[in-house]
Amino acid sequence: MDDPFILPEDVGRDAAIRLAADVLARAGVEAPVREARLLLIAAAQISPATLIADGAAALTQSEHARFVTFVGQRCARVPFARITGRQEFYGLDFELDEATLIPRADTESLVDLVLDEARQRGLASQRILDLGTGTGAILGALLHELPAATGIGVDLAPAAVASARANLARIAPGRADLRIGDWFAGLEGRFGIIVSNPPYIPAADIAGLAPEVSGGDPLLALDGGRDGLDCYRRIAAEAGAFVAPDGMIALEIGAGQEKDVARIFKDSSFLLAATRRDLAGHVRALAFVPAA
Repeated sequence: MDDPFILPEDVGRDAAIRLAADVLARAGVEAPVREARLLLIAAAQISPATLIADGAAALTQSEHARFVTFVGQRCARVPFARITGRQEFYGLDFELDEATLIPRADTESLVDLVLDEARQRGLASQRILDLGTGTGAILGALLHELPAATGIGVDLAPAAVASARANLARIAPGRADLRIGDWFAGLEGRFGIIVSNPPYIPAADIAGLAPEVSGGDPLLALDGGRDGLDCYRRIAAEAGAFVAPDGMIALEIGAGQEKDVARIFKDSSFLLAATRRDLAGHVRALAFVPAA
């Protein structure tokens, strides 16, 4: 939608939501009423309960200006999390940077898989390595749930490492080391848990993704090469020198990539130990262990 969002002065919260929902719908935003409510809550800096209790209250001048700006950004298909600069993941709050992928609910299935396997295999107090850590969401969630564990997060983007460092200092102070690096380069020792949500979108498919993804996430975090599997090949080829003999590697995958990724790791002497499906029923996470 190219037309600017014009909101009358002295408009009430509920009326503002109705007007915003209309323009969001015309811009192709899914669930426009829900999005308008969330944008209003963020702009007015109020709770959902306050909105319900006092929906007729007029927006202040500053709230009005923020809401108009937020709605305009969302109509341009800027993701909600980019507008607010924050995203909840596994019940924790993470600050975002332009260099980081927005943590999504599907990735929580990877965390669930790691937690289940770690507890069953006696790995709950082992070192964790998070490759391509981004915001630090996966590592932060795991350290929060495994209080005896420590971890290292690695990312190629310096800005992503800075973002993860700030998030982990708040969520797991003193328990995470964040480093700029290219996968395993410069690392030493072995880890009980290696985890990653690597880029897995085939390069030719990126332009056809939803605008919130293709324009809202960094290309470095999306592009998995010609067939989407380049990063899995790299991890599988190098992981044997870094995973503990009784440890595991857990990875997020794209829909339909299960067999290909399992084959890649089998060829590098790893066995598929467990899988986990996402909310849509797709196999989203795989866990591998070294072959005996």
